[in-house]
Amino acid sequence: MILVNGQPAHTLPVEDRGLQYGDGLFETLRIHHGSPVCWERHRTRLSAGCRRLGIPLPGPDLLDAEISRVCAGVDAGVLKLILTRGPGPRGYAPPKGAQPTRILQVAPAPRHPDAWSREGVAVRLCTTRLARNPRLAEIKHLNRLEQVLARSEWDDEVQEGIMRDTEGQVVEGVMSNLFLVCGDGLRTPDLQHCGVAGITRARVMELADRRGIPCRVGAISEADLWRADGLFLTNTLIGIWPVSCLAGKTRPVPPLVGHLREALGLTEGGCRA
Repeated sequence: MILVNGQPAHTLPVEDRGLQYGDGLFETLRIHHGSPVCWERHRTRLSAGCRRLGIPLPGPDLLDAEISRVCAGVDAGVLKLILTRGPGPRGYAPPKGAQPTRILQVAPAPRHPDAWSREGVAVRLCTTRLARNPRLAEIKHLNRLEQVLARSEWDDEVQEGIMRDTEGQVVEGVMSNLFLVCGDGLRTPDLQHCGVAGITRARVMELADRRGIPCRVGAISEADLWRADGLFLTNTLIGIWPVSCLAGKTRPVPPLVGHLREALGLTEGGCRA
């Protein structure tokens, strides 16, 4: 099902600024037994993105009602929520009194081998770099051309790519966040210049804090990837994937990765409530 501003539809006005300029935001949520998982966390990030871009956030009752409508009866699936600034005249200047466009789309849940969650995935280093722009850092805006170009770099058995920024610092995966296991602690890249502040990333960091596991946020170089005792990736749909192969070289999967998956209820993949 696809709803556009609350009505079944498959088209948008060509004047919509999401189409014209990528002027908008999106959230991707798991649907589990007819409910969006971690919706309040996603709503908080969407709200932060709206404040950053100056896009009016639809009322919570309206979004809740439309989300309930599209998720009803879906046992396992994916909900993509897109919010654009709406239609506007030609030109970059944001129109006054913008009427945001709401797009809700439900798709089947992706199917990944269970072994990817237990034993790990193969990852490559992408040549496409992320541009630094603190004003767009951490939010999930619609401009994803860097990720499109990065994902076009492979068409083989690699499951994910790690992206660096224009200064050479490691930032994230093409579709995921990245953690390094270093001894009994964790490290994850600082996202103040670019990258997406993932929902599952936040959950892992909160769990680490509750359990007294050191988790340091900061600059990470390519060399740090090789010095780490292990690596793992996170996002709402995959949950946690250990990295078992980086750039063609085998990497260990520390027991801590499995412990984190179990503690977050991710033994079957994905984000649990």
